[in-house]
Amino acid sequence: GACEAGKIFFAAHHIRRASAHRRARLGLARSFQITRLFKSFSVAEHLALALQAASGSSLGAWSPVARERALAEQAHASLAQLGLTEKADARIEQLSHGQRRALEVGMAVVAQPRLVLLDEPLAGMGPEEAAQMEALIAHLQTRTTVLLIEHDVDAVFRLASRVTVLVSGQVIASGAPAAVRADARVISAYLGQE
Repeated sequence: GACEAGKIFFAAHHIRRASAHRRARLGLARSFQITRLFKSFSVAEHLALALQAASGSSLGAWSPVARERALAEQAHASLAQLGLTEKADARIEQLSHGQRRALEVGMAVVAQPRLVLLDEPLAGMGPEEAAQMEALIAHLQTRTTVLLIEHDVDAVFRLASRVTVLVSGQVIASGAPAAVRADARVISAYLGQE
């Protein structure tokens, strides 16, 4: 649910009540647990639209976004990193669940944010797609800070440099992955006896 109390600071700005637009301008991007994509747009057009929005140019002309040369070139440059080069002209219904999630993550990071929030990016994926998403996240971590909310505990420990574990909204452990993995409360709550 919505944050109802406390303060949230990002880049020295209080952002708890800031609009999504203001947060984005500060360099904060996010993906959602449920994909939010346009059925009539191609993969490349989605990336071009995200670039156009990030650049602050007018969104009045929705289509044909990808025909604007500079945006189209930048969008196509991002496709390889997302594993979507061969799907550049594909429509959303032609993509697998994992490809849709990769596209949404790509839309969040194409403008090179300072911090990207990923909400359960591995949800609903099979082993192969999950491995591809993990590789994408690992690559993103070389370019920006990633805050990952994820229930795949093994993936979290493989990807994170710092882990915070919550139970019923309360932090029970926070720190380096090895220390958190060894915490008795975490083992009891999530990992089981090994």
